[in-house]
Amino acid sequence: MDHITLSNVWKDIMGNEASWQEVTTNGRFAGKTVIVTGAGSGIGQATALRVAKEGGRVIAADISKERLDALVEKNAGLDLVPVAGDISTEETVAAVVTAAGGRVDALANVAGIMDKFAPIHDVDDETWDRVLRINVTALMRLTRAVVPLMLDAGVGSVVNVASEAGLRGSAAGAAYTASKHAVVGLTKNSAVMYGPKGLRFNAVAPGATITNIVADWGSQLAAERLGPLMQVTIPAPATAAQLAASITFLLSDDGTNVNGAILASDGGWSAL
Repeated sequence: MDHITLSNVWKDIMGNEASWQEVTTNGRFAGKTVIVTGAGSGIGQATALRVAKEGGRVIAADISKERLDALVEKNAGLDLVPVAGDISTEETVAAVVTAAGGRVDALANVAGIMDKFAPIHDVDDETWDRVLRINVTALMRLTRAVVPLMLDAGVGSVVNVASEAGLRGSAAGAAYTASKHAVVGLTKNSAVMYGPKGLRFNAVAPGATITNIVADWGSQLAAERLGPLMQVTIPAPATAAQLAASITFLLSDDGTNVNGAILASDGGWSAL
């Protein structure tokens, strides 16, 4: 079956790019160590740069050493500590925590992969296992390793990147939708468990965002069913920096009274 690229759905709205410009807040993360996964590109990179520009020390984790090296080279004046590896493995999790040096003030779990919109009867085991491993298991393992440090400090902020697919059933395939609903559940459960200990857990649910994540139709059924819905409901895609603005708000002390929230950063898609 020919794959129908998702960008065809967006072709009529991509030209309506937002005029918003990033304005950083000097010193908002001064003296803080922040872990950001998926930092080599897209939303993760934008988040890492925003935190670092605002004075934070960023442990930048990504599977691609090349992307991390390029990030550090282009931003030599920022405090970026690269850690390359598969964040779903305990080895990379340990390397990230070691790089943090015993202190983690905030964690942004951004790394994730898309499926090909396959409904459940089309999902193969390899796709299911890979999407759940990267989108859920990796997030759980790194958070599990970081929470004890936050508990010792009596303070900490974790922001998980969910998705519109964590809020509805019409934004992705079965594997990705299940994974992002799991992220929402983990976020809410952690907020309840750790809120009294001074820790905050929130999630940002992006809508259409301009990143390098490939999102192709790998299912004719999905294209026929979801394509028309997306053509009439999806607002113009946001930039990665716009998503970083939402994420860093929740990571920072500006989100002081926000815990257990799932912030839809989607141009109003979830309100439709």
